[in-house]
Amino acid sequence: MVRTCALTRTEKPVEALVRFVVGPDEAIVPDVDARAEGRGVWITLSHEAVAEAVRKKAFARSLKAPVTVPEDLAELTRIRLEQRLLSALGMARKAGQFTTGATKVKSALQSGQVLALLTASDAAEDGRNKMLGTLKALNYARQEAGLTGPDVPHFESLSSEQMGLALGLENVIHAALMTGAAAQSAVEKARRLARYNAPATADHTDRLPASGVLLPAEQDERR
Repeated sequence: MVRTCALTRTEKPVEALVRFVVGPDEAIVPDVDARAEGRGVWITLSHEAVAEAVRKKAFARSLKAPVTVPEDLAELTRIRLEQRLLSALGMARKAGQFTTGATKVKSALQSGQVLALLTASDAAEDGRNKMLGTLKALNYARQEAGLTGPDVPHFESLSSEQMGLALGLENVIHAALMTGAAAQSAVEKARRLARYNAPATADHTDRLPASGVLLPAEQDERR
């Protein structure tokens, strides 16, 4: 399925867009799951794109009707995406497909059952580097073995406090999503949040490779 971005007027798959609808008070609200009834407005999945759509009044122009658009709509959308991810992580944990703690996560990575690695955005640099070293070795081994499919992705979109409060845990610095349907759903939500937060090109038609896929150190200065 493809839809047209109301800002750039380019067609994109729905996975690369975020939907907005008119709420009961005639205000634009994010519909990040694209399930709300009524006519929607689609914008490129990017904080920068949503902020620009607000500035350029793309919502009223697309709907051909006066609407109230919150000035902080881009930030509200980011919060909604974070909430969806945290909820999905909770579901994965209940299903036994989510583990935390450096030792357990490292063991899970070595077992080959990990769908994605999560690191708190406020993690210490040395701990992050050690875990990423294990992930790099795993992805390299997969390539050497000729295994098909993408590398195990890495996400740093949530703080330790956010994950801890949502999951009822303390000190959630390192976590892993294990094989399973609930975990896969969480991975997709993590990808959307990472893509939304990533810097965009000037016309918002493509994304820089900060969407959760692990990059070589020389390409990703955050590592």
